[in-house]
Amino acid sequence: MLKKVNKGWPKSQIYNLLESKVNEFNQKSFIELDPISVPHLFTKKEDIEISGFFAASFAWGQRTTIIKKSKELMQLMEMQPHDFVLNHSDKDLKTLLKFKHRTFNSDDLLFFMQSLNNIYNNGGLEKTFSTKKTAKEAIDNFRTIFLKTEHLKRSEKHISSPSSGSAAKRLNMFLRWMVRKDRNGVDFGIWKNIKTSELMCPLDVHSGNVARKLGLLNSPQNNWKSVEELTDNLKKFDKNDPIKYDFALFGLGVTDKEKVWK
Repeated sequence: MLKKVNKGWPKSQIYNLLESKVNEFNQKSFIELDPISVPHLFTKKEDIEISGFFAASFAWGQRTTIIKKSKELMQLMEMQPHDFVLNHSDKDLKTLLKFKHRTFNSDDLLFFMQSLNNIYNNGGLEKTFSTKKTAKEAIDNFRTIFLKTEHLKRSEKHISSPSSGSAAKRLNMFLRWMVRKDRNGVDFGIWKNIKTSELMCPLDVHSGNVARKLGLLNSPQNNWKSVEELTDNLKKFDKNDPIKYDFALFGLGVTDKEKVWK
């Protein structure tokens, strides 16, 4: 059983704890029960991107439900998301009208389909994220492009804005999946125009609580400033791949919390 973690731990012990949890959770066994399992159903780059984008967009609530709803959508797209985005007919879109995941409804889905169609007819998802220097700029640039397609105001809540203070957890997670390449094959590393060192840590309730208990985050809010603070502190442990510690924060916050924080 691990010792109770507190802010008095020296940096070396925090580093050893994080590294041990990265080694434990950054494994192929992690994939099956995580939303990243959805893009792992595919081999074509564009299919991985699109399925991953939807899985990340749906990533709030229970992981089993996120995976179930993401797979349901992929089946509605006949397991060919790129082809569906580019070549769907009005009849095809009608098959999506009953789809719903929490507050994400068919109006949002139809908007996402049309926006992705526009994006893939103009260079693809990677291009929309790769034209800016920082993750914040990349996400905001993507959001601007994505929202150019006609949409209901309600749909904008599903695309986070760091400039408005959002932690943008789901988009940062999606970027981790696409950009980060590791020897264990969990993250894909299929985007080459963004450096792993430029990624920002996905921040939610679980990872934020762990980060605060470890003294890696002082702010009580889960916003973009906190994302920057946490990521800067993680870079002190690994400046080239700081976001690998997302595995550790997740593991400590969800799976291991009974042992660590008791």
